[in-house]
Amino acid sequence: MFERWRQENFFKYLREEYALDALIDYGAEPADASREVPNPRRKELNAEVRRAYAELYVLAAEYGAEAFTNVEGVRRTMRGFKIANAPLARRFLAAIEKLAALERQRDAVPTRVPVQQLTDAEIVKLRVERKHIVDLVKMVAYQAEGDLVRLVAPHYQRAEQEGRTLIQSALSSTGDIAVVGDEICVTLQPLSSPHRTHALVAICETLSESATRFPGSRLRLRFDVKPPRDACLAFPGPRPSSADPGLSPDISDQG
Repeated sequence: MFERWRQENFFKYLREEYALDALIDYGAEPADASREVPNPRRKELNAEVRRAYAELYVLAAEYGAEAFTNVEGVRRTMRGFKIANAPLARRFLAAIEKLAALERQRDAVPTRVPVQQLTDAEIVKLRVERKHIVDLVKMVAYQAEGDLVRLVAPHYQRAEQEGRTLIQSALSSTGDIAVVGDEICVTLQPLSSPHRTHALVAICETLSESATRFPGSRLRLRFDVKPPRDACLAFPGPRPSSADPGLSPDISDQG
Protein backbone atom coordinates (compact mmCIF):
# COMPACT_ATOMS: atom_id res chain seq x y z
CA MET A 1 0.00 0.00 0.00
CA PHE A 2 2.88 2.37 0.77
CA GLU A 3 4.46 1.73 -2.64
CA ARG A 4 1.09 2.34 -4.32
CA TRP A 5 0.71 5.60 -2.40
CA ARG A 6 4.15 6.70 -3.62
CA GLN A 7 3.17 5.87 -7.19
CA GLU A 8 -0.02 7.95 -6.92
CA ASN A 9 1.98 10.91 -5.63
CA PHE A 10 4.43 10.45 -8.50
CA PHE A 11 1.60 10.42 -11.07
CA LYS A 12 0.02 13.47 -9.50
CA TYR A 13 3.32 15.35 -9.68
CA LEU A 14 3.78 14.49 -13.37
CA ARG A 15 0.19 15.41 -14.17
CA GLU A 16 0.27 18.78 -12.37
CA GLU A 17 3.81 19.92 -13.17
CA TYR A 18 4.26 18.57 -16.70
CA ALA A 19 0.68 17.91 -17.91
CA LEU A 20 1.89 14.46 -18.93
CA ASP A 21 -1.58 13.18 -19.78
CA ALA A 22 -2.22 16.10 -22.10
CA LEU A 23 1.00 15.37 -24.01
CA ILE A 24 -0.51 12.14 -25.29
CA ASP A 25 -3.99 13.32 -26.18
CA TYR A 26 -5.48 16.81 -26.29
CA GLY A 27 -8.97 15.45 -26.84
CA ALA A 28 -11.49 15.48 -23.99
CA GLU A 29 -14.91 14.05 -23.38
CA PRO A 30 -17.65 14.85 -20.85
CA ALA A 31 -17.13 13.39 -17.40
CA ASP A 32 -19.58 12.43 -14.69
CA ALA A 33 -20.45 15.70 -12.94
CA SER A 34 -22.08 13.80 -10.06
CA ARG A 35 -18.84 11.98 -9.23
CA GLU A 36 -18.03 12.59 -5.58
CA VAL A 37 -14.69 14.01 -4.49
CA PRO A 38 -13.27 14.97 -1.06
CA ASN A 39 -14.89 18.13 0.28
CA PRO A 40 -12.26 20.90 0.61
CA ARG A 41 -14.33 22.66 3.28
CA ARG A 42 -14.22 19.50 5.39
CA LYS A 43 -10.44 19.45 5.00
CA GLU A 44 -10.21 23.06 6.24
CA LEU A 45 -12.35 22.26 9.28
CA ASN A 46 -10.22 19.20 10.05
CA ALA A 47 -7.17 21.47 10.18
CA GLU A 48 -8.97 23.91 12.51
CA VAL A 49 -10.00 21.03 14.79
CA ARG A 50 -6.40 19.82 14.99
CA ARG A 51 -5.22 23.30 15.94
CA ALA A 52 -7.94 23.56 18.59
CA TYR A 53 -6.88 20.20 20.06
CA ALA A 54 -3.26 21.38 20.18
CA GLU A 55 -4.27 24.57 21.98
CA LEU A 56 -6.36 22.57 24.45
CA TYR A 57 -3.48 20.20 25.21
CA VAL A 58 -1.17 23.15 25.96
CA LEU A 59 -3.69 24.70 28.39
CA ALA A 60 -4.32 21.34 30.04
CA ALA A 61 -0.58 20.92 30.57
CA GLU A 62 -0.31 24.41 32.10
CA TYR A 63 -3.26 23.74 34.42
CA GLY A 64 -1.79 20.41 35.48
CA ALA A 65 1.59 21.99 36.14
CA GLU A 66 -0.06 24.61 38.38
CA ALA A 67 -1.81 21.83 40.31
CA PHE A 68 1.41 19.83 40.65
CA THR A 69 3.37 22.82 42.00
CA ASN A 70 0.57 24.10 44.22
CA VAL A 71 1.83 25.03 47.71
CA GLU A 72 -0.60 23.45 50.18
CA GLY A 73 0.47 25.85 52.91
CA VAL A 74 -0.90 28.73 50.83
CA ARG A 75 -3.87 27.02 49.11
CA ARG A 76 -4.98 23.97 51.08
CA THR A 77 -8.33 23.43 49.34
CA MET A 78 -9.33 22.84 45.71
CA ARG A 79 -11.57 25.89 45.95
CA GLY A 80 -8.60 28.07 46.81
CA PHE A 81 -6.62 26.58 43.89
CA LYS A 82 -9.47 27.31 41.45
CA ILE A 83 -9.79 30.89 42.68
CA ALA A 84 -6.06 31.46 42.29
CA ASN A 85 -6.02 30.01 38.79
CA ALA A 86 -9.35 31.41 37.58
CA PRO A 87 -7.88 33.19 34.48
CA LEU A 88 -6.23 29.97 33.30
CA ALA A 89 -9.38 27.98 34.00
CA ARG A 90 -11.46 30.40 31.93
CA ARG A 91 -9.07 30.01 28.99
CA PHE A 92 -9.22 26.25 29.40
CA LEU A 93 -13.05 26.21 29.37
CA ALA A 94 -13.11 28.56 26.35
CA ALA A 95 -10.80 26.19 24.48
CA ILE A 96 -13.11 23.26 25.26
CA GLU A 97 -16.14 25.18 24.02
CA LYS A 98 -14.29 26.27 20.85
CA LEU A 99 -13.30 22.67 20.11
CA ALA A 100 -16.86 21.42 20.65
CA ALA A 101 -18.24 24.11 18.32
CA LEU A 102 -15.73 23.25 15.61
CA GLU A 103 -16.57 19.55 15.87
CA ARG A 104 -20.29 20.29 15.56
CA GLN A 105 -19.59 22.49 12.53
CA ARG A 106 -17.44 19.79 10.95
CA ASP A 107 -20.04 17.09 11.54
CA ALA A 108 -22.56 19.17 9.58
CA VAL A 109 -20.27 19.29 6.52
CA PRO A 110 -20.34 16.22 4.22
CA THR A 111 -17.09 14.35 3.72
CA ARG A 112 -17.54 14.09 -0.06
CA VAL A 113 -19.49 16.25 -2.51
CA PRO A 114 -20.27 16.09 -6.24
CA VAL A 115 -17.42 17.57 -8.23
CA GLN A 116 -19.78 19.99 -10.01
CA GLN A 117 -20.36 21.80 -6.70
CA LEU A 118 -16.70 22.87 -6.63
CA THR A 119 -16.56 24.58 -10.01
CA ASP A 120 -18.76 26.32 -12.55
CA ALA A 121 -16.76 24.96 -15.48
CA GLU A 122 -17.77 21.95 -17.51
CA ILE A 123 -16.51 18.66 -16.08
CA VAL A 124 -14.37 16.89 -18.69
CA LYS A 125 -11.70 14.20 -18.80
CA LEU A 126 -9.15 12.95 -21.29
CA ARG A 127 -10.28 10.28 -23.68
CA VAL A 128 -10.25 6.98 -21.87
CA GLU A 129 -8.52 4.76 -24.44
CA ARG A 130 -5.26 6.67 -24.65
CA LYS A 131 -5.28 7.48 -20.95
CA HIS A 132 -5.17 3.75 -20.16
CA ILE A 133 -2.06 3.44 -22.33
CA VAL A 134 -0.50 6.47 -20.65
CA ASP A 135 -1.20 5.06 -17.19
CA LEU A 136 0.47 1.80 -18.18
CA VAL A 137 3.54 3.63 -19.50
CA LYS A 138 3.76 5.73 -16.34
CA MET A 139 3.62 2.67 -14.11
CA VAL A 140 6.32 0.91 -16.11
CA ALA A 141 8.48 4.06 -16.09
CA TYR A 142 8.07 4.43 -12.33
CA GLN A 143 8.99 0.78 -11.78
CA ALA A 144 12.05 1.12 -14.02
CA GLU A 145 13.19 4.21 -12.14
CA GLY A 146 12.75 2.38 -8.84
CA ASP A 147 14.81 -0.56 -10.12
CA LEU A 148 17.62 1.80 -11.14
CA VAL A 149 17.56 3.44 -7.70
CA ARG A 150 17.99 0.02 -6.09
CA LEU A 151 20.92 -0.70 -8.43
CA VAL A 152 22.70 2.52 -7.47
CA ALA A 153 22.17 2.10 -3.70
CA PRO A 154 25.38 0.05 -3.06
CA HIS A 155 27.46 2.63 -4.94
CA TYR A 156 25.92 5.89 -3.72
CA GLN A 157 25.97 6.83 -0.05
CA ARG A 158 22.94 9.14 -0.18
CA ALA A 159 20.81 6.87 -2.37
CA GLU A 160 17.88 7.06 0.05
CA GLN A 161 17.77 10.88 -0.12
CA GLU A 162 19.09 11.62 -3.63
CA GLY A 163 18.76 8.34 -5.54
CA ARG A 164 15.86 9.41 -7.73
CA THR A 165 17.45 12.79 -8.44
CA LEU A 166 20.62 11.01 -9.55
CA ILE A 167 18.67 8.68 -11.86
CA GLN A 168 16.72 11.61 -13.33
CA SER A 169 19.99 13.42 -14.05
CA ALA A 170 21.40 10.31 -15.72
CA LEU A 171 18.30 9.79 -17.86
CA SER A 172 18.37 13.39 -19.07
CA SER A 173 22.11 13.28 -19.76
CA THR A 174 23.34 13.57 -23.33
CA GLY A 175 25.44 10.88 -25.01
CA ASP A 176 26.24 8.97 -28.17
CA ILE A 177 24.59 5.89 -29.72
CA ALA A 178 26.49 3.67 -32.13
CA VAL A 179 26.05 0.17 -33.55
CA VAL A 180 29.26 -1.82 -33.09
CA GLY A 181 29.08 -5.39 -34.32
CA ASP A 182 26.13 -7.05 -32.64
CA GLU A 183 25.81 -4.34 -29.95
CA ILE A 184 24.17 -0.97 -29.57
CA CYS A 185 26.63 1.09 -27.54
CA VAL A 186 25.15 3.96 -25.51
CA THR A 187 27.88 6.21 -24.13
CA LEU A 188 26.69 8.86 -21.66
CA GLN A 189 28.34 12.09 -20.60
CA PRO A 190 29.82 12.26 -17.05
CA LEU A 191 27.58 13.77 -14.40
CA SER A 192 28.17 16.94 -12.40
CA SER A 193 30.51 15.41 -9.81
CA PRO A 194 32.97 12.48 -9.64
CA HIS A 195 31.02 10.49 -7.03
CA ARG A 196 27.84 10.74 -9.13
CA THR A 197 29.73 9.70 -12.23
CA HIS A 198 31.17 6.72 -10.33
CA ALA A 199 27.65 5.61 -9.41
CA LEU A 200 26.52 6.01 -13.03
CA VAL A 201 29.43 3.85 -14.22
CA ALA A 202 28.39 1.12 -11.79
CA ILE A 203 24.80 1.20 -13.11
CA CYS A 204 26.04 1.00 -16.71
CA GLU A 205 28.19 -2.03 -15.91
CA THR A 206 25.26 -3.82 -14.28
CA LEU A 207 22.92 -3.05 -17.18
CA SER A 208 25.51 -4.19 -19.73
CA GLU A 209 25.99 -7.48 -17.87
CA SER A 210 22.27 -8.23 -18.27
CA ALA A 211 22.85 -8.60 -22.05
CA THR A 212 19.44 -7.11 -22.82
CA ARG A 213 18.53 -7.08 -26.50
CA PHE A 214 17.03 -4.05 -28.18
CA PRO A 215 13.33 -4.77 -28.84
CA GLY A 216 12.74 -6.20 -32.31
CA SER A 217 16.40 -6.94 -33.00
CA ARG A 218 19.30 -9.22 -32.06
CA LEU A 219 21.46 -6.30 -30.97
CA ARG A 220 22.53 -6.28 -27.33
CA LEU A 221 22.56 -3.05 -25.36
CA ARG A 222 25.84 -1.91 -23.84
CA PHE A 223 26.08 1.18 -21.63
CA ASP A 224 29.17 3.18 -20.76
CA VAL A 225 30.22 6.62 -19.55
CA LYS A 226 32.67 8.85 -21.33
CA PRO A 227 35.91 9.58 -19.44
CA PRO A 228 35.94 12.97 -17.73
CA ARG A 229 37.64 15.89 -19.45
CA ASP A 230 41.31 16.49 -18.76
CA ALA A 231 41.86 19.04 -16.02
CA CYS A 232 42.58 22.53 -17.32
CA LEU A 233 41.69 26.13 -16.51
CA ALA A 234 38.25 25.73 -18.11
CA PHE A 235 37.58 22.36 -16.40
CA PRO A 236 39.75 22.32 -13.25
CA GLY A 237 38.07 19.26 -11.75
CA PRO A 238 38.95 17.96 -8.27
CA ARG A 239 42.31 18.90 -6.81
CA PRO A 240 44.74 15.99 -7.35
CA SER A 241 46.51 14.46 -4.37
CA SER A 242 50.30 14.77 -4.15
CA ALA A 243 50.38 11.20 -2.83
CA ASP A 244 49.18 9.79 -6.17
CA PRO A 245 51.96 7.79 -7.85
CA GLY A 246 53.41 9.31 -10.97
CA LEU A 247 52.09 12.79 -10.19
CA SER A 248 54.64 15.51 -10.72
CA PRO A 249 55.09 18.06 -7.91
CA ASP A 250 54.30 21.04 -10.14
CA ILE A 251 50.86 19.57 -10.99
CA SER A 252 50.03 18.53 -7.42
CA ASP A 253 50.69 22.07 -6.17
CA GLN A 254 48.19 23.64 -8.55
CA GLY A 255 44.97 25.06 -7.04
